[in-house]
Amino acid sequence: MTPADILDVARDGILTVILVSAPLMIGGLVVGVAISLVQALTQIQEQTLVFVPKIIATFVILLVALPFMGDLMNGCMTRVMAKVVTGG
Repeated sequence: MTPADILDVARDGILTVILVSAPLMIGGLVVGVAISLVQALTQIQEQTLVFVPKIIATFVILLVALPFMGDLMNGCMTRVMAKVVTGG
């Protein structure tokens, strides 16, 4: 493999990590902002109030997005192995 091929594999891996983690991160961000807004409006300043909704939202998003994530990772691995088998 040439250095350009290695950079292509690294770029593909980084893009795959970003795309796989994006649904969970965006979901956690939305739930966190919504709970913070509710806390600010009701003046409830309990720090542990955010954790349970975030965990529940993370599991729900994970269940919904798992086929998408698996397909992305499978595609990335297929491309990497095709480069390894062909030698570049």
